[in-house]
Amino acid sequence: MSFTPSRSRRKFAAVGAAAGVAALVLSGCGGGGQSSAEPADFSLLVNSENNELVQSMEALAAGQCADANSALALKVETVPQTNLDQRLQLLAGQDGLPVQYSAGNAPALTKTLAESGNVVDFQDKLTELDAISNIEPAAISTIENLYGGFNVLPYEYNVEGIWYNKQLFTENGVDVPETWEDLQAAAQTFADAGITPFSASGDQGWPITRLIGNYLFRSVGPDALQKVADGEAKLTDPEYVEAAQAVADLGAKGYFGQGVGSIDTDTAANQFMNGSAAMYYMGSWTLGDFKDAERNKIGSENIGFMPFPNVDGGAGDSSQLAANVGLPVTFNEKAYTDEVGTWLSCIAENYGSTALDVSGKISGFKQNTPVEGTDPLTQEVQERISATDETVLWFEALMSTKATNTSQTNAAPLVTGSISAEDFMAKVQQDLDS
Repeated sequence: MSFTPSRSRRKFAAVGAAAGVAALVLSGCGGGGQSSAEPADFSLLVNSENNELVQSMEALAAGQCADANSALALKVETVPQTNLDQRLQLLAGQDGLPVQYSAGNAPALTKTLAESGNVVDFQDKLTELDAISNIEPAAISTIENLYGGFNVLPYEYNVEGIWYNKQLFTENGVDVPETWEDLQAAAQTFADAGITPFSASGDQGWPITRLIGNYLFRSVGPDALQKVADGEAKLTDPEYVEAAQAVADLGAKGYFGQGVGSIDTDTAANQFMNGSAAMYYMGSWTLGDFKDAERNKIGSENIGFMPFPNVDGGAGDSSQLAANVGLPVTFNEKAYTDEVGTWLSCIAENYGSTALDVSGKISGFKQNTPVEGTDPLTQEVQERISATDETVLWFEALMSTKATNTSQTNAAPLVTGSISAEDFMAKVQQDLDS
């Protein structure tokens, strides 16, 4: 299951997957393995694909957190993301998890590790350190939605929405849509002008199902998919089918252009960046693509960002940005000491600016030190994050691997008319029920 295009894709794999992980029994904790108490170093186990995190941590160790590093030296170990869950389970069974570690490919694993005392409650620890104010409320909201508590750190944080071509909007007299009806009217204006309204990858599927999820969060409310996960609602309920039908209607009107089912994420990005599509739903990880002058023919100055618009009469609103935290990192409660707390306090205060400066990454930490050279579009996204208190997830965030696959493989048939909205939702619900 992929959430992001190109190189960023690997960081977001399978966040809502591995339904069976919640049933893990971490046997042997506290017996036979090396105790994780009183750590000898500030050990960090991270997936090997997450180079930006390592670079930022090393920069902190050599800079703002040098004193913390002198007392407890940073020591990094990497493991391929495909082997991460197995490694975490093995170490937990030996009571040997490091001080800091990538949280695993599914929230269920982190929840299980928390139940066995291997995960720090950051709400408590950061409050004790008087450092909680360094975390963006939006990031805390997203983490709580995914993990049931503030038990991972937002070293990478992405919000999602619709990127739009300012020049095309101006040339065609289109205002930034505030409602679903406005969005449809804008799409029709562009279609009439021979411009593809929306660039999207039907090959990957998730850029289309993201639209369904956002419609539900605006119409049913921010807890729309939590209700499905809790069994209080079904995707086959009329108000849920309405969301799938709304997105299917966009396809029926040709708003995704030709051949959407065969378009991959890179092609979709290029369609937007070469000016042939007016709008493009994607997360803020795509800012890296926009900074590529060879690919971005329209220029970052001509790109704007808007939240998914409101649905008239809906229980949600556009202030509730869709968001995710990538593959996050947590601390081991059993290895937490005063020296670890010093590190945590320093990270909270300095990581936001360091990550932006070192790798150009937006995190869920506030930027307490201005970063020179930040482009206006990145700054705009950061300001939107800072102004957000409540976030929502994405369509498949709380689904099993099987349901996620069914959803994403049937996204293109939904917008090309091969299956109905009712059948689409029924297929996904059937997998959830099983």
